[in-house]
Amino acid sequence: VRAVVRRYGGLDIVIDNVGVFPKSEAIEEIRAEAWDQSLAVNLTSHQRLWQSCIPFLRLGVDPAVVVIASKNVPAPGPGAAAYSVAKAGLTQLARVAALELGEAGIRVNVLHPDKVYDTALWTPEVLEERAARYGVSVDEYKTRNVLGTEVSSSDVAALACAMAGPLFAKTTGAQIAVDGGDVRVI
Repeated sequence: VRAVVRRYGGLDIVIDNVGVFPKSEAIEEIRAEAWDQSLAVNLTSHQRLWQSCIPFLRLGVDPAVVVIASKNVPAPGPGAAAYSVAKAGLTQLARVAALELGEAGIRVNVLHPDKVYDTALWTPEVLEERAARYGVSVDEYKTRNVLGTEVSSSDVAALACAMAGPLFAKTTGAQIAVDGGDVRVI
């Protein structure tokens, strides 16, 4: 953070996107190291980053924090407790941050992406396996949402940039899905 501030003269925007998705395990089977890693990466690392950034954001121009959380916050799935709990905690942390930082003019908003298949998490093998589970082709699986569209990482990035910009200048504490419309979330 200090290197960024030295190089660019300040800090106005933080788009916070880090996470790990542990192997699916039922609650009674979650390995302690998987639970601990999920909390460390998916929750604690964000708090530590914000702690470093907030003093500089207080001096920023129209400062904004955009948090990339997960569809698993409003619609968790079985076997994803370690991930879902950490991302829900992250979302709650963002809500508290919106309350605490609003008087300084720092906006904090959350994105809940889902079905973003152009990332390293979604290998061709994983996509084939998931599509087969639903008895559909990979292309059909990728567009299994209300809008029948594929969501890309650039779609998530575009919305994150919009949330950091003037279009959302009067918004804080918001949570927005970017998923093509998930029937479990709607």
